[in-house]
Amino acid sequence: MEKNKHAFTMIEMVFVIVVLGILASIAMPRLAATRTDAEITKGRADIASIRSAIVTERQARLIKGESSFIALGTGTGQINSGGLFGGILMYPLAASSGNNGWSSADQEAGVYVYKVSGSSNTFTYTPTNGKFLCTDGTECTKLTN
Repeated sequence: MEKNKHAFTMIEMVFVIVVLGILASIAMPRLAATRTDAEITKGRADIASIRSAIVTERQARLIKGESSFIALGTGTGQINSGGLFGGILMYPLAASSGNNGWSSADQEAGVYVYKVSGSSNTFTYTPTNGKFLCTDGTECTKLTN
């Protein structure tokens, strides 16, 4: 009598596991690159928002008769009111020391750090001309171009 075969053999199971392992080893580097691209894109969006908010704040000041850009510091009417960039952004950025986050290296000097892919990229805000520029870091060109 012939028996009906209703299960996979051990060889078939091993073959499937090997094929899945090969596919995973091909996909993992691509996923890691995608993550880095997403972190850079988030940083670019943050930088564009910050720069736009600086200009918008300046326009509001000009309407009131003031010709200055927003000042450095953490108080009312200063760039970091209520959190990082809270004086210009509707929702301040949360400070983070981890990857893909902003931190303040020196609030009184207008120096901020954005970490991406393990690289610290330094940005400096200059209140005399309203510039928010990347002054140091390996990802500066990707973040600002």
